[in-house]
Amino acid sequence: MTHCSTVPGRTDHVIVVGAGLSGLAAASHLCGRGRTVTVLERDGVPGGRAGRLDIGGYRLDTGPTVLTMPDIVRDTLAATGASMDERLPLIRLDPAYRTFFADGSSLDVHTDAEAMTEAVRAFAGPREAEGYARLRAWLTRLYEVEYAGFIAANVDSPLGLLTPRLARLAALGGFGRWESAVRRFLRDERLLRVFTFQALYAGLSPRRALALYAVIAYMDTVGGVFFPRGGMRALPDALAGAAADAGVEFRYGTRVTSLERRGRRVTAALTADGDRIPCDAVVLSCDLPAAYRLLGHVPRRPARLVAAPSAVVVHLGVSGDGRPGDRAGANGTAHHNLLFGRAWRTTFDDLIRAGRPMRDPSLLLTRPTVTDPALAPDGRQLVSVLAPAPNLARARLDWDRIGPAYAEEVIQATAVRSGLRVHVKDVLHVITPADWRRQGLLAGTPFSLAHTFGQTGPFRPANLPRTTDNVVLAGCGTVPGVGVPTALVSGRLAADRITGNP
Repeated sequence: MTHCSTVPGRTDHVIVVGAGLSGLAAASHLCGRGRTVTVLERDGVPGGRAGRLDIGGYRLDTGPTVLTMPDIVRDTLAATGASMDERLPLIRLDPAYRTFFADGSSLDVHTDAEAMTEAVRAFAGPREAEGYARLRAWLTRLYEVEYAGFIAANVDSPLGLLTPRLARLAALGGFGRWESAVRRFLRDERLLRVFTFQALYAGLSPRRALALYAVIAYMDTVGGVFFPRGGMRALPDALAGAAADAGVEFRYGTRVTSLERRGRRVTAALTADGDRIPCDAVVLSCDLPAAYRLLGHVPRRPARLVAAPSAVVVHLGVSGDGRPGDRAGANGTAHHNLLFGRAWRTTFDDLIRAGRPMRDPSLLLTRPTVTDPALAPDGRQLVSVLAPAPNLARARLDWDRIGPAYAEEVIQATAVRSGLRVHVKDVLHVITPADWRRQGLLAGTPFSLAHTFGQTGPFRPANLPRTTDNVVLAGCGTVPGVGVPTALVSGRLAADRITGNP
């Protein structure tokens, strides 16, 4: 394993700023390695952008809804001696997604190889089924090459990547384009969308995203999609509970206003309540703007940072009892549903180039009450619809003014795309880029920085700032990037920078 720089000097007491997923992971690993850890969180509960909201008996997840790579969750809990089976029992979703296309066709995406091969055969014929089998094998090899050497490892500079793994990644076509790579295996345009839509998570069009990011398609279409009973909020609750039981101190409702320095070292965190909390090292797991503000320095880069597209999320209370297989109430929608419009290519032009709302929207519809009916009142279901939107750096739209009308457009498009003809009882909550900005998120997007080549791997903002000796960054704005699994990995990488590799 390549040697990487670590925090010099004493690191006995570490302050973690932020109890989001990366902060919770950092705290868990640091505690498990014998450090005294204090977590300072401005909100009253853990989770960060994995947020929550309770409205009229509905239990909303206002952040991520797709959970993959449960072994990373298991390892994070195990760092404090906790068992995932006891703390956070997960339900594997089958299908992982139900996809709806503009031509009226639909396809269930299974993570079991045989079931998915047969589904593709029935959907698009034997040639596509054979292509899917080869694509699955390629995605698996891509993940095996990438994970340990690139995703889950600290690297000090691009030179640190010059290993045999890099050659293997190049041989797999990892530095080509994602869409072109998938076209080597599949010709059906609908299937192409199923295995490239994840580029939106990386903040890019599949035509521009590096093929190495197809590893995200491995995570959900091969590795599987899961859901914790009680909603996604159960994930940060489990991590925080296990860490607290292991001795991590949590101070909620505590906003850090500045860091006290002595030379190149931070010696204490100062809070809005006037408290001074001494420390030997700090993990900043807040969003990049807040982290750089506390550091008092924004690193110079040859090019400006590019934010990923944002999203409008509409949470609905609808009729029906939410039981699995309730087709009368929701016309056959599954837990996660992809609702594709006809104009797939122009979607990315709208979001990234033109900076306007999608003219022919493709949407992610999540109906968690399929899996856990307790998330809604009796006789109701909870439906959340995510519509990608331009970020505020790309388009300075007045979302406070246009948001309600656009939410209604999203609701109408959802009905058309999915055939969801239920009566909407309540528009529970709408989140727009303006709301994300009010939370302090860069460019009003919950997806942080886009994964352009210049913001990938060692070119992404580093987790070890050069202006201080004992501060480390964690979160989706630094390495390895955006997503629930990668946020957890980011926290572990931050811990490694303080303790060295365990």
